[in-house]
Parts: sequence; C-alpha cells; structure tokens
Amino acid sequence: MKALVLVLLFAICSCENSTYTTKYDEVNLDEVLSSERLLNGYVNCLLDIGPCTPDAKELRKNLPDAIENDCKKCSIRQREGADRVMEYIIDNRPNDWAKLEEKFNPDGSYRLQYLAKKNQNPIESSQ
Repeated sequence: MKALVLVLLFAICSCENSTYTTKYDEVNLDEVLSSERLLNGYVNCLLDIGPCTPDAKELRKNLPDAIENDCKKCSIRQREGADRVMEYIIDNRPNDWAKLEEKFNPDGSYRLQYLAKKNQNPIESSQ
C-alpha cells in the first residue's frame, strides 16, 4: 500500500483506464508543499472537509483504487511525486497524516514502510 495520499497531487485516474492520466503531472510540487494554503486545500478536499479543485476532486474519487492496487497504474514520475508528498506530510504535518492515514490507510502500512526505508538510508533521507 505504498501509495497512500499517493497521488496527493498526481495519480488522478479514470478507473476504467489501465493507466492514470498524466494531465496533472506538471503540478509544481515545490509550490504546493511550500504553500500552506495550497496544501491545506488538497488535504481538506481529501478529508471531505473543504472544497475541491477539479484535480483534487478527481484524486479524492480515485485514491482508494490507487492505494488498493499499489499504484500499479502510476508512471514513474507519479510514484516519485506521491512518495515525496507523503514523506513531506509524514515528516512535517503529522496531524494531517494521522487523519489521512485513518481514512485511506488505517493499517498504517505505508508509514511503516516509509519509516523502515528512512532508517535503512539515514543519509539519503536527510538530504
């Protein structure tokens, strides 16, 4: 279940398709992660407590499928972006992570995989 918020910004799919759309692959992650307003918007949409942009609404609709199928429909870019976003939220916004994890990954498997990976590569994780 490596793909929790997986797609917090990218793996937006049409479940009938065999791959996720690349329509939103050019989203600037640095801009989103550095903007409390933008990131709050995505988180609130995913938690059904705030309005959604069209891309966030599509993400919220399809995220369960992506998690259930371990992001098999994701491109390499989408996987890397999803991991980056989730790692950021785990490390910097633990309260948001707890809420997202409760909704999308209640067994906590993604967080455990991330922590194991981080402990195996402490130098790489601190960069």
